[in-house]
Amino acid sequence: MLKALKSRRGEGYIDACVLVLCAMLAVALAVRVFPVFILKQQLDTFASELCREAEIAGQVGAETARREQTLRESLGVAPNVSWSRSGRIQLNEDVSVAVTLQTDIGLFGGFGSFPVTLRAEASGKSEVYWR
Repeated sequence: MLKALKSRRGEGYIDACVLVLCAMLAVALAVRVFPVFILKQQLDTFASELCREAEIAGQVGAETARREQTLRESLGVAPNVSWSRSGRIQLNEDVSVAVTLQTDIGLFGGFGSFPVTLRAEASGKSEVYWR
């Protein structure tokens, strides 16, 4: 009996099982966290495209609302949008937009899930002269 307990046969299999388990947990974590980085990139694009539309139109109004709807459909995100100002923006005046979206980073379903607020900002200057 003592000889059987001192035997080290099969020890490598247990080490391999623990290593595979740790690797799978790391992959599961990556699969749940990496999409948040992609979502942040989409929010940055959303904000910069929306700000560019306001620069070209020279106002925050119908044009920017249409562009916002188009971006929502094409990117597949529906963030909260807040502008620094509304209405007409005179030539070379500043305009900025802040886009926020709350998402969950959950590891295994509801377990270990916590909300994260992503924020993207963009600013620019109007390119339109209003008389």
